[in-house]
Amino acid sequence: MTYTATALHLDAQQTAKLHSLYRHLHAHPELSMQEHATAALIEEQLDGLGMEHFRCGGTGVVGILRNGDGPVVAFRADSDGLPIEEATGLDYASTDTGTLPDGTTVPVMHGCGHDTHVASLLGAAEVLAGNPDAWSGTLVLIFQPGEETAAGALAMLDDGLWDKAPRPEVVFGQHVMPRQVGTVAISSGPVAAMADSLRVTVHGQQSHGSQPQDAIDPIVMAAHMVTRLQGIVSRELDPRKSAVVTVGTFHAGLKENIIPASAEFTLNIRTFDDDVRDQVLSAVRRIIEAEAAASGAPAPVIEEMYRFPQCFNDPDAVPPVIEALRLALGAEAVEITPPMMGSEDFGHLGTAIGVPSVFWMFGGTPASGIEGPIPVNHSPFFAPELEGSLAGGVAAAVAVLLSRLGS
Repeated sequence: MTYTATALHLDAQQTAKLHSLYRHLHAHPELSMQEHATAALIEEQLDGLGMEHFRCGGTGVVGILRNGDGPVVAFRADSDGLPIEEATGLDYASTDTGTLPDGTTVPVMHGCGHDTHVASLLGAAEVLAGNPDAWSGTLVLIFQPGEETAAGALAMLDDGLWDKAPRPEVVFGQHVMPRQVGTVAISSGPVAAMADSLRVTVHGQQSHGSQPQDAIDPIVMAAHMVTRLQGIVSRELDPRKSAVVTVGTFHAGLKENIIPASAEFTLNIRTFDDDVRDQVLSAVRRIIEAEAAASGAPAPVIEEMYRFPQCFNDPDAVPPVIEALRLALGAEAVEITPPMMGSEDFGHLGTAIGVPSVFWMFGGTPASGIEGPIPVNHSPFFAPELEGSLAGGVAAAVAVLLSRLGS
């Protein structure tokens, strides 16, 4: 008997259970590398499917579904939330809080759809577990923590992921995006940019606000840095190359009549090429240090917060994935797109053992009924449409997995 991805799906009862699981995940997000309850819930679901599993990288969970001889394939879903106060108005919206590494209590939201990723992979696992005659081989499910801080994939690798789990011939992954449900976007070659995040602490000299002559004003100094940094892309980089330099936070002072002793801001930098990455990072340091020197200030402190690798789709592994997605979703539903400036630590998982990776985007936005701008990832209004997003995520995962494991 021949099985196709479109013939394998969750029944009504399984679908209702998956929807309930998703609502719970959405209502109870956890910050990066703190996904304790999420990991326990995933383990409970894997137990229900009769799958072996183990913890890896702290709050990461790896499930293994064995079904006779055949290929070994891995599929990754990230599980962390973001420090965002949710404003979707959903009846299952998050009101939970978390604690940042510096001790600050913040609201937490699944503002990037990682709850959708976890639920979709669990749904796909249930489809395969319930249809053993349709495939053979071994499926490795990677529920990865800490994607938002680029810590999770490396934590799992450092904890011996590929010493404990069967080594796959390919690693797959997917991400929900603000595109129509039931559609997919995929790239060949670069998928997402490299990213570098820096924390800059500028030291001045504190004084009364009425006596600026006695101060070295770190706010003015840092403001000049922020403005000058915007010239790197527009005036130093070859316009045929791509980069983004964003200042995401700026903090200084406690009172309006005190010139403070220091100021702090954080940077996020996106690039596609190693030479451009080196050029931009070098320019950032040069400008920050030169502005401090021009102000007669001590040397600023520049700290690396984290960095993401480039997410790269193996050109030889992409065509079979595209074919599988077109057969399952329809040819018109699969779009070949250029790389995006977002970043992912997904690429570490395959690169660590020298196997190809393929990563694609699936839709979370209903075809109609939205007024005004469509909320995007990391927005407090980001809310993938529940039924269509999960149906698309499960269908895409099952289709691609069967393209390697199907009998």
